[in-house]
Amino acid sequence: MNYRQLGNSGLFVYPLALGTMQFGWTADEKTAFEIMDAYVEAGGNFIDTADVYSRWAPGNPGGVSEQMIGRWLQSRKNRDTVVVATKVRGPMGENGNQGRATLHQREGLSRKWIMRACEDSLKRLQVDVIDLYQVHWLDPIIPIEETLSALTDLVHKGYVRYLGCSNFSAWRLMQALWASDKHGFERFVSIQPEYSIASPIREQFERELARVCEFYSIGVIPYSPLSGGFLTGKYKRGADLPNSERAKGIADSRFSEKNWNILDKLREVAANHQAHVAQVSLAWLLSKPYMTAPIIGANSVEQLKDLLPAADLELSSSELTALNEASDWPSTRTEREN
Repeated sequence: MNYRQLGNSGLFVYPLALGTMQFGWTADEKTAFEIMDAYVEAGGNFIDTADVYSRWAPGNPGGVSEQMIGRWLQSRKNRDTVVVATKVRGPMGENGNQGRATLHQREGLSRKWIMRACEDSLKRLQVDVIDLYQVHWLDPIIPIEETLSALTDLVHKGYVRYLGCSNFSAWRLMQALWASDKHGFERFVSIQPEYSIASPIREQFERELARVCEFYSIGVIPYSPLSGGFLTGKYKRGADLPNSERAKGIADSRFSEKNWNILDKLREVAANHQAHVAQVSLAWLLSKPYMTAPIIGANSVEQLKDLLPAADLELSSSELTALNEASDWPSTRTEREN
């Protein structure tokens, strides 16, 4: 297995990161432990979470995913072999999302909240240091200099090894990189964008953000690499839609003639390799020069094992060309030439 360097950091990670948003929501602790065990047994070493996971589960104030990972790390005694990534920004606690009266008391990217949130994450994860501490999304109220200054202090104190961001636009990422250069702050080494071969914002990512990441050696660890489930292969053109809100959301945002054509081409390539559509979708991402590790999630060990072979799946140049031709956004070739 060839592990990949995360940006220009000293972290080397498995080509597929394990996302844990579902822990404490659609996967209980027993299942979560089984999934993490199977992932590590397959060679995986990169586990991604966030302080807010899984806040949207009934009665859950957040932090449950981190707590499960912490108990698993302690029970397995494998902290030194696992890269742990978490995030800060979202509202925490039962009263953490009640409007401007509590704004930046229990959320945000102010120095006060970052310091508090990091301490809380360290306790929940039961670790001395977080390998990758990520800004979950932008806080437009707080200057990026304050955020980076606080994060830099965490690195210098030994609480955090490396810094990353998520859901930043190209210009916001450049703003952060410039601030780091100007003031001597620690630099973001990675970014989490939404990105897949059928993502509705793929053009936005490839037109600008991907170029910034490749030029400045920023590791890319995309979430929703299967386009919200559309690229699992369970949806078929003209077939009845499963009776669920999730399926309806996918239909509203993903069902288009272009995406159906992408899915058809993915099935053709998958047949060549006796693979699943999802595996080919992930292998397409891994072929990108700026890609580090797509983030995959699973509600069972079986789901996880269906995805892991993508780490070793190599697509031919002709297959990649066919997939690109089926999925490219308008003027892609012109953009690439420039």
